[in-house]
Formats: sequence, C-alpha cells, structure tokens
Amino acid sequence: MKQRNIGGTDFKASAVALGIMRMEALSADDAAKTLDSAFDAGINYIDSADIYGMGNSEKVFKQALAKSSVKRDQLYIQSKGGIIFDPARSHGSFVFGQRYDFSKQHLIESVDGILERMGIDYLDAFLLHRPDPLMEPDEVAAAFDELQASGKVRHFGVSNFNPEQIEMLQAATSQRLLINQLQFSIMHSGMIDEGLHVNMTDDRSVMHDGGLLEYSRRKHMTVQTWSPFQYGFFDGTFINNDKFKELNDKLQELAEKYDVSKNAIATAWILRHPANMQVLLGTMTPAHIIDSARGADIDLTKQEWYDVYFAAGNDLP
Repeated sequence: MKQRNIGGTDFKASAVALGIMRMEALSADDAAKTLDSAFDAGINYIDSADIYGMGNSEKVFKQALAKSSVKRDQLYIQSKGGIIFDPARSHGSFVFGQRYDFSKQHLIESVDGILERMGIDYLDAFLLHRPDPLMEPDEVAAAFDELQASGKVRHFGVSNFNPEQIEMLQAATSQRLLINQLQFSIMHSGMIDEGLHVNMTDDRSVMHDGGLLEYSRRKHMTVQTWSPFQYGFFDGTFINNDKFKELNDKLQELAEKYDVSKNAIATAWILRHPANMQVLLGTMTPAHIIDSARGADIDLTKQEWYDVYFAAGNDLP
C-alpha cells in the first residue's frame, strides 16, 4: 500500500487508516479478525478517540490486539481527547459532547485513560478532538511537554481546527502539529469548492474554513479524512444510494475499468489530491476494509478525478 510521510516528517504510515469508533459493538474475536484483515490489506495506522463507544471501543481494541496476529510495534496507534461526553445525548458508537476541555489535567488524564483501555505504553499520535473556545495554548503546551517527556505520546495534532486556531496553538507548543483530522469526501468537498469559486458570489464561493486545504499543504500537515463515503453529517453513505445516481454511475464505470469497487474509487479520489491526505475507514467489516483499501493502489487520471467531481453535482466556474 502507498505510504504517507505524516506531517512531512520521517513518520511514515499507510495511506489508509482504520478508525475504531464502531469497534465497541464487536466481540473480541470479531474485532481481532477486523484488525488482522486491515493489517493484511496494508493498513498499519489505527485511529481512536477516548469517547468512542464511551471508552468501550478502546477496551475491545485491547482484547482484539491480544487475540490478533498483529503486534503493537507493527502499528501506529493514534487517539484523540478533549471532549467531555454527555451521557444523556450519547448512545452506542455515537457520543456527543457536554463541553470541550483542553486543561492540562484533563488532557493528561485522557491519555492515561486511553493507554490503560488500549493496553499499550504509548501513543504514536495524540490529537485534540475539536476546538475548545476556552483553550489556553500555554496550558495545552504544558500538557504536550509532559506527555512527550514521559514517553506517553510521540507526536501531536488536531482535529477539525481552522488555520487560525492551529496557528494560535502552534505558537505556544514546541512540538510541531503534524495532523488535522477533517471530514472530507466526494460529497463533502467544500475545501475544494471554495478554492475553485474564488471571487464569485455563489454558495460554493463562501470560504467556511479560511483556506484550510491550502494552509495544510503549505504547512505540510497531513489531512486525515473522516467519513470518506458519507454525505452530510452522518446522514448516510452515497455509495449505491439512489439519491446520487450520476455519481454512482461514474464510480461504477471507473470501478469496472480498474477492477475494484466503488468504495475503492472513492478512496482513490481522495488520495489523488496532492495534499498528502490519509483516508480513515470506519467500517468494521473485514471484506469492506479490504475492498476499500484497494483504492490506495489506484492512480486516477486528472480527468477521471474531475469527472467524479462533476458527477457529484459540481462544476467549473
């Protein structure tokens, strides 16, 4: 599988990663099969968060790792923290926040909890899950320093941050922020749309995120794309969805050409962009993981990339 230099450093990992948000629903045996299948498909990067399954996803991962043929030192394991979950709004894999908390105490406690639940000694990367408007950058920096000095975390990043939020935090931290985890897919392409519709007055010209994609490229930050097959905010998948017939017809055409699935083409579409993206798969089904990961080895032509973009209802101004 293609590799990515995470954050433009020597930290190199698979272009496709496995997110374990839904792992809490699996038995230890099934979770081990999922982990083995992902590794056999070339995936060596695991993404988690302390709130996934209200912590249970990481507990199941610990059991899966013990049963799996994969060893800890063969994987890059990442988790996220900073959200205090709201029990009243949370259910199963879907956990919603009561507040965000970037205090030094909470971030360190979050990492300690992650390590205990996952049964590991360190994280390859720790990300701040969503921006906290009450963030004190110096306090976050102190947490990062302590976590790194103790050997509990090797690299750091953020999730769902805009450029100014990153700059504000980066000015305080001695560790370079290597990663920004963002929702991005064929049907969630606002970061592309705003760059094409510069100096126009239509809806796609609105710059919601401050030139985030261009910023990420300039700063050599790895964009980790979550919900790569979803439209809306967990509204559902666009693959084999009658609402998106033209897109599915185009995906099917390219799938037949490259002898892969539509999911693989959707993966290839993301990885074709030169922004050093890494695709996060959220499925726990081994066949779907293997199937989608094949997209990492497909190199779409420029015209094919644009054709998929057009089929999703976009245009050129």
